[in-house]
Amino acid sequence: MEILEATTLLLVLASAFGLFNHHVLRLPLAIGLLVSGLVASLALFGVDAVVPGFDLVGQARETIREIDFAEAVLHGMLSVLLFAGALHTDLEDLLERARSIAALATVGVLISTLVAGVAAYGVFSLLGLEVGLAWCFVFGALISPTDPIAVLGIMRSAGAPKSLEIKVVGESLFNDGIGVVVFLVLVDVAVGGAGGGVDASSVAKLLALEVVGGVLLGLFLGWVSYLALRSMEDANLEIMISVACVLLINLVALRLHLSAPLAAVVAGLLLGNRGRHFAMNEKTKEHLDVVWSFLDEALNAILFLLVGVEVFALEFEGKRMLAGLALIPLVLLARTVAVTVPLATLARGASFGPGTRRVLIWGGLKGGISVALAMSLPSFTGRDDLLVAAYATVVFSIVVQGLSVGPLIRAVARPRAS
Repeated sequence: MEILEATTLLLVLASAFGLFNHHVLRLPLAIGLLVSGLVASLALFGVDAVVPGFDLVGQARETIREIDFAEAVLHGMLSVLLFAGALHTDLEDLLERARSIAALATVGVLISTLVAGVAAYGVFSLLGLEVGLAWCFVFGALISPTDPIAVLGIMRSAGAPKSLEIKVVGESLFNDGIGVVVFLVLVDVAVGGAGGGVDASSVAKLLALEVVGGVLLGLFLGWVSYLALRSMEDANLEIMISVACVLLINLVALRLHLSAPLAAVVAGLLLGNRGRHFAMNEKTKEHLDVVWSFLDEALNAILFLLVGVEVFALEFEGKRMLAGLALIPLVLLARTVAVTVPLATLARGASFGPGTRRVLIWGGLKGGISVALAMSLPSFTGRDDLLVAAYATVVFSIVVQGLSVGPLIRAVARPRAS
């Protein structure tokens, strides 16, 4: 499918399902789009069961498979979404909670990867599904990054304390980048293990290149863009520069094998803070917020719609579905350990508000990035089993956790504080 056709189709569907959600479901937009996509997909399965000759499922599956979900998310939407999130994040608030955010985004991701990987290996083995241990750790890595987009609006409407809000946002901005790097390393290990050729030095080199290179790229292009913004007062041109910055980050990072998510976060923080204070007038700030809020909402709408209809790209089977259901509580257990251990080590040197751990655990939603990483995997024995497990976990996380985290916040994190 041509990119124009795919974009048009997705925007039309997102608009139609968004309208349906606004008038009928009345759910938060991201969750409503995912649910609408799932309902529409299941309706097609129902029609095919009643009238097999239509083969609507086959036609829908062919259309969806023409859209490269992994490519669209990992090499397109992700950097833009993270840049938008960083652009609206207060760096001072982030630095005040840097220790806990850094611990959750690094140590937490590694712990979650380990625990979820071991759990996946146990579940797959018990059910007689052949998924190697190395690929189970890959599953742990792809299911560990959190996606705050669906829950952020709920947190604000629920009156979540600012300190809690910034922890969730700050962690997700960085753990997406760290999670992708860990995922790439473990995929290399899994592929190299099968073909024999990965050592510690190559892993360390990949880590350094992705992480350090990504941060430096973000600093460099962010600073160049900042200098350009300081040299003028033209709102439209300045907004164009901000868009060009993140797209160039994506292109250069892809070519040089650097971490585009980390680079986008660093550049977004630089332009959203120093750039906002020293290089933009009030008109530019206002226009910048409008444009980037729209891009953020539009891309998230498309992303969650894609997650909903991606059901057509999967091959469901009894044991696979059972494995996915069994892994839902185990992934939550991994998230619990990944939050509890880092925060426990910081307990003496940091102040955590009421319910912080519970909200961080339950509000650490899995999202489109996990599905995209799963869809990007090369062919191996057990790939379909892993895909279904990842998809089941993400859908549960967005729908069940996403709809219940608001009441949880209101119950344990009141009153709102700075």
